Amino acid sequence: MPESPSFVFFTCQVGAEPALKHELACAWPRLRFAYSRPGFLTFKLGPNLQLPDNFADKLVFARAAGFCLGKTTGATTAKRAESVWKLIGEHPVSQLHVWPRDRHSPGFRDYEPGMTPEVVEMERVIREVGGAALKRAATVKERSSRDPSASPTAPSRSRLEIPLGKVKSSASPSRKSAKVDGPLVADVVIVDENEWWVAYHRVHSLVSGWPGGFLQGSLPAEAVSRAWLKMHEAVVWSGFNLKPGQKCVEIGSAPGGAAQFLLSRGLDVIGIDPARMDPVVLADPHFRHILKRSKEVPRREFVGVDWLTCDINLPPNYTLDAVKAIVTHPGVRLKGMLLTLKLVDWSLAQEIPKYLEKIRSWGFPQVRARQLHHNRQEICVAAAKRR
Repeated sequence: MPESPSFVFFTCQVGAEPALKHELACAWPRLRFAYSRPGFLTFKLGPNLQLPDNFADKLVFARAAGFCLGKTTGATTAKRAESVWKLIGEHPVSQLHVWPRDRHSPGFRDYEPGMTPEVVEMERVIREVGGAALKRAATVKERSSRDPSASPTAPSRSRLEIPLGKVKSSASPSRKSAKVDGPLVADVVIVDENEWWVAYHRVHSLVSGWPGGFLQGSLPAEAVSRAWLKMHEAVVWSGFNLKPGQKCVEIGSAPGGAAQFLLSRGLDVIGIDPARMDPVVLADPHFRHILKRSKEVPRREFVGVDWLTCDINLPPNYTLDAVKAIVTHPGVRLKGMLLTLKLVDWSLAQEIPKYLEKIRSWGFPQVRARQLHHNRQEICVAAAKRR
C-alpha cells in the first residue's frame, strides 16, 4: 500500500455536523478538525495515529467515511475524472463509489438525499476514464500471479476479483451485518459540481458496501408514505431475520407505509395509532389496527409478538417510557425492536449513549444506533436479544 494517509473524511446529514464532531471527540480525540462543508467533514490524523478500517462503525451520525487522497483538479468533468485516477494512483482499488454530499436537510422543500442525474453522469465519465486504469491493474495482477516478485506494489489477487462497479447489496432483511474483509473501494465525494474529493475505504460491513452509505431503492408506486423506505433501510441495516408468519407490533403506524413493508415480508402486523390508517393497508388481511395510544392497549396484545417497531412524534424519553412498559411486562418475549428516536433538539444527540444503555437494561444486550439516510432529525435503534 502507498504511503499512509494524513486525513480522513466523513459524510453526514446536513445539520448533524455538531453531533458527529462530538462523537469523534469522544471516540477519536486525536483527530483534528480540518475542512468542512455542510454534510462533509475532514480531519487530520494526529502524530502516529493509525485508524482501523472500521474506525467509523460505532458513530451514529457518520453515513460514510474513508481515508482522503486529495481534491481533484481540472476545469471540465473529463479533466477532473482524470485527476481522480491520478490521485488513486497505485492503490489497488477494485470498486468505485461516487455520490453527492447532501445539499439540504431531509424534508426541506421535499429534498431527499441521494443520487442526482448530474452525479450519475459524472460517475459515468469517471468510470469511462478509469477503464484503462483497471485494465492496467488486471495486467499487473496476471503478471504478479505468475511471478509474485514482478512488482513490489502489485495488488493481491483477492483485491481484484470484483470488477469495477457499484457494490451489489442485497435488500433481503435476513442478511446479517457481520464484518468481512472485503475489497478496497475508491470513493469520490461530489462536494460541489467543481469540487470532488477522492478517498478510499475497505469494505468490512454491510453498510460500508453501500456507495455513500445509501441503500439504493425507490419508493414503490403502491406505497402510501415514505415510511416504507425508512422501514426497508432499518430492517436491512439491522440484519434482523424477519420470517413470514411472525407477528410484529408497530407503534405509531399511521398512515401505513412502514406497515406495508413489513406486510410485504410476510409478517402479521398489528398497528397501534390513534390516527387513521390508509384504506389500502386496512384492506390487507394480515393487518389489524388498534385505534388507541400504546399506553391504552391491554398488555395481552403484546404476548406472542416477535418484533416491535416504534415511530412516534414525541421526545426520546417519552418513546422509551412507552416501550419499557411493554417489553418489561411478564409474558412479553420479543426477539428484537426497531425504535425511531426523534431528536426534537440536536442537543439530545449527546444523550444517545444513555438511551442505548437504558434499552440494554431491559434485557436487550445487542443495541446499535444509526442515523439512516431515510431518517430526518432522528435516529434508528436496533435492539435484539442475544442470539
